[in-house]
Amino acid sequence: QVQLVESGGGRVQPGGSLRLSCVASGFIFSLYAMNWYRQAPGKEREFVARITHDDATNYVDSVKGRFTISRDNVKKTVFLQMNSLKFEDTAVYYCNVIWRSSVFWGQGTQVTVSS
Repeated sequence: QVQLVESGGGRVQPGGSLRLSCVASGFIFSLYAMNWYRQAPGKEREFVARITHDDATNYVDSVKGRFTISRDNVKKTVFLQMNSLKFEDTAVYYCNVIWRSSVFWGQGTQVTVSS
């Protein structure tokens, strides 16, 4: 079955950096686009970044120039490098994949930006 496991979250000061990882299993990772979403307290889950099977990327405007999504098909892992973090980046971050018309989510990893 499809499984996604995120890691790498934590607490960081404004301006700091974190790198999130999402390890996938249960499907042919190299063939599928992967996405990162986030959900802040009291808000709806929002799209953050996407990487296609052939490494095309796109980002929500609020993270452009600060976040970078990448993938390692050998390790079946998608990464989210987050630089210049802001208070408003505080959220639970989730990776997801759409596989055979179903959406699969990981359990999420908490990112807290505070001074």
